[in-house]
Amino acid sequence: MPKIRPLVAIVGRPNVGKSTFFNRIAGQRIAIVEDTPGVTRDRICADVEWLNHSFTLIDTGGIDPKSEDVLLSQMRRQAEIAIDLAQVICFFTDARTGLTPDDREIANMLRKTRKPVLLVVNKVDHVGMNDEIYDFYELGLGEPIAISSANMLGLGDLLDEIVGHFPEKYLQAEEEQKDTHTIQLAVVGRPNVGKSSIVNRLLGQERTMVSNIPGTTRDAIDTVFTGPDGTAYNIIDTAGIRRKNAIEDASLERYSVLRSIDAIRRCEVAVLVLDANDGVTEQDARIAGLISDAGKAAVVVMNKWDTIEKDTNTLEQKRKEVLNDLKFMDYAQVVFTSAMTGQRVNNILQAVQDAYAQASRRVSTGALNDVIGDAMISLQPPVMGGRRLKIYYATQQSVLPPTFILFVNHEELMHFSYQRYLENQIRKSFGFEGTPLRFILREKKKED
Repeated sequence: MPKIRPLVAIVGRPNVGKSTFFNRIAGQRIAIVEDTPGVTRDRICADVEWLNHSFTLIDTGGIDPKSEDVLLSQMRRQAEIAIDLAQVICFFTDARTGLTPDDREIANMLRKTRKPVLLVVNKVDHVGMNDEIYDFYELGLGEPIAISSANMLGLGDLLDEIVGHFPEKYLQAEEEQKDTHTIQLAVVGRPNVGKSSIVNRLLGQERTMVSNIPGTTRDAIDTVFTGPDGTAYNIIDTAGIRRKNAIEDASLERYSVLRSIDAIRRCEVAVLVLDANDGVTEQDARIAGLISDAGKAAVVVMNKWDTIEKDTNTLEQKRKEVLNDLKFMDYAQVVFTSAMTGQRVNNILQAVQDAYAQASRRVSTGALNDVIGDAMISLQPPVMGGRRLKIYYATQQSVLPPTFILFVNHEELMHFSYQRYLENQIRKSFGFEGTPLRFILREKKKED
């Protein structure tokens, strides 16, 4: 099982510098930072260490207590969930704007949690501003901790306070736990195809915001959880990838699209979510291409299946259409689901597990060369300029994805169609469903 860490939630009004602090501590630009209130919409997590203590930092969207806007109210709900999960809460305020009525309302909400709350006054950028913090004593949350996230002032003192408030069970020596692999899983697709709804179904909780407004999920969010069979997953719910000409706020959406692409790069299995009403769109094919180019195992999820009129052959016919439209990914398993009703959502994890197992598979060199030899007997290698391709030897170099080295007489004689034929023969013999295969050609003389 993954290491259990205490959770530390960063909460406060919009635009008080929560994400800047989060990025400083996490050591990289994990949260999106812009001078626009409401930029961080979902909870974002990062595992960090301080003084030999490991903990998970949760960045949240700003809390606007009075707003009835659908997104702002969901941001408030997400922050409430983070507060409920956390062992320590860092309540961020802004020294420049001073104490506000919203700060008072949030403080009243935090007092009811009966959890350790650290009152952080951010943007105290120089010593002359220390007088600005005295008003915050009025909140009754103890001594304010003055910091400047932008200038990295007072961060060590705040981190000392954070680890000093961890419950005793987290400070005790942890019992040795058997290490099990955590499958890295990215959920990707166009905006508004139901990615977040699927993630929420899989997790059984409101992990990400759900609305019918495209672009709701702007950040890639990591959540470690355990499946019904005990398999550990780290699931990454990403911002929807839109066409460039469909991006309205380029300065903000750019980070989201790059983060989705980065999520594909660092995952082991990518779940591509499609809308059953649209079929495979041009943009879906582009995203599938990103997954294939990155060499990632894949599962295709056809969501909103409950909205489709069906007969006995509809599902199989649709499966063939999807794989035909994604010819370069015809190895992927297609799962038909409805996040709305929960239909077949649990099948996604089994498909992910199967794809990961195949992508991690190794075959013996002897068996591989037997298959290659039989394939060459059944269909002679191509001839070009009077020279015939010769494959002397084959071996598997690596996994994730399975990568094979073919030692040949001349690389230029390997035609794409023959390599595809060899791939099909290897799949026919060994499986490898759900994962791309990679081939590396090496030239060798026969005597070598």
